Amino acid sequence: MFRVGSIFIPVTDLDNASDWYEKNLGVKKIDSWEDGVGFYFSESSTQLALVKVETTQPSEFVIKGKRKNIYYNFLVQNIEEAYQHLTQNGVSTTEIEDFGGMKGFDFFDLDGNPFSVVDEEPESPFHLEQIRKRQEKD
Repeated sequence: MFRVGSIFIPVTDLDNASDWYEKNLGVKKIDSWEDGVGFYFSESSTQLALVKVETTQPSEFVIKGKRKNIYYNFLVQNIEEAYQHLTQNGVSTTEIEDFGGMKGFDFFDLDGNPFSVVDEEPESPFHLEQIRKRQEKD
């Protein structure tokens, strides 16, 4: 019944942010409206929208004291390739970490919005193929 339609990201400079997201995430523009622009991913039905704001907005929450957590992540099939792509484009990133069953790293856009990139091991219950198997049973 429900599925994620769009992710909305607050940005202070819509034009520069649009170029940045197209270059670094490979999104394609759908359309724009007053103070916003929408994109699609070539391999996902979830859309991404940039919304102009006057000042930066929090896009993460705090858990366990000072540890921050990002609201959503991006899935990739090759974490090293994604990491290399972003770092070669000068994007600020953390190092790749192995969480046992999943590898991941964070990166930051022009406004400092944090994003996580993850690559699940095929045996992980959170891997896309494992989720598909569960969906087929439903």
